[in-house]
Amino acid sequence: MKLSFRPLARAMFTFAAAATLTFTALAQSPHPAVAVAARTAEKRVRDLAPATAESVGMSTERLRRLDAAMKRLVDEKQVAGLVTLVERHGKVVHFNAVGQLDNRKADAMQKDSIFRIYSMSKPVTGVAMMMLYEEGKWQLDDPVSRYIPEFSKLKVYVGKNDDGSLKLEDARRSMTMRELMTHTAGLGYVLSPNNPVDKMIIDGNFLNPNAPLQAMIDALGKTPLLAQPGTRWSYSIGVDVQGYLIEKFSGQSFADFARTRIFEPLGMKDTGFYVPREKLARLAQVHRGSGASLSFDPNRPDPAVIPLGASGGGGLFSTAMDYARFCEMLLQGGQFNGARLLAPRTVEMMRTNHVNPEPLKTMAAGTGWGMDFQVVMDAAAAGDSVPTGTFSWWGIAGTWFWIDPVHDLAVVGMVQHQSIPTTRAIHALSHSLVNQAVLE
Repeated sequence: MKLSFRPLARAMFTFAAAATLTFTALAQSPHPAVAVAARTAEKRVRDLAPATAESVGMSTERLRRLDAAMKRLVDEKQVAGLVTLVERHGKVVHFNAVGQLDNRKADAMQKDSIFRIYSMSKPVTGVAMMMLYEEGKWQLDDPVSRYIPEFSKLKVYVGKNDDGSLKLEDARRSMTMRELMTHTAGLGYVLSPNNPVDKMIIDGNFLNPNAPLQAMIDALGKTPLLAQPGTRWSYSIGVDVQGYLIEKFSGQSFADFARTRIFEPLGMKDTGFYVPREKLARLAQVHRGSGASLSFDPNRPDPAVIPLGASGGGGLFSTAMDYARFCEMLLQGGQFNGARLLAPRTVEMMRTNHVNPEPLKTMAAGTGWGMDFQVVMDAAAAGDSVPTGTFSWWGIAGTWFWIDPVHDLAVVGMVQHQSIPTTRAIHALSHSLVNQAVLE
């Protein structure tokens, strides 16, 4: 029996043509639900190009509330100036600058203004670490002392003796790489001079940008931990230690690794550990106070000096658009604009809580910690409007960002103000005002 394929081919062609016409009609349909389904089926070009809010399921009118709120903060002199950027489905739907770079001068804040992002450096360091993880350089449960022998015989602070001296005990085991990346390693930091361990780090100037990172490691090797490894969450110098490990694993300086492996591939042209002198006019200055007392804060190191030891915990300068490119890389599962930094599974690991149950009890309700990110594990318990699964962090001078994989959304905010109560309130306000503009 001889079979003819011509009728079958004609039927398949007719079906394909009909499907194409049907999809086109759906995409042009005035019915919102049908239009959304059609747009979702389209393959989007994720290039961070400007787009209307409506094209990605948001509301232009509702986003104006974000503009108004940021302008009001400047008008009321709570801060000198801000830049905010919202991107969804790989398109920028809000990008605005208000206020001044420096309240002593007339120079307006610009979209490409440069900011000290401080602890927003930490997620960048985490990405560098995970790139080296993908190369097989280390594993999550490896003891840190395998790579840093100086950490092999650490002591732990457990109180004070009657004479006021520190009471110490031996660390029961080495901290692990997982603990180093989740602030559960027991290391101190520079935030609380009332804590004896932190005071040693502050007084010893362990984070001296004019010294190599090896000097920090040598000093930490002689400094007690503030808790036994794995028993408590405590924000720490651990990310600066990661910067040292990046140098050891890669054979490059941390600054060179970040530039050649992250910033240049992603097109982050204004991000680095110092500000070239030709770009200093774009630098936003840090302020403190509010109202009539809003003033420039001169207590900052020279931004144009190239550090000898780049701080993975807080040394970066960046712009809103540069950091949005970094966020979009993570939203796309480790790649942006043809440059792949990480595999999707690695990004998933980074935004998953890795803090064990006991130290998790010492963290803010509803939150956990991934690989150098805070993660929302339970939005209701966390008491915020961002959904479960959101990962984020912020800088001590007010810069902030969050990445919402549920709604395929990222937000970057830039401000330079030294008051945590003021800036954290701004962060929470921006969460509400962005999320109320997401309609689809």
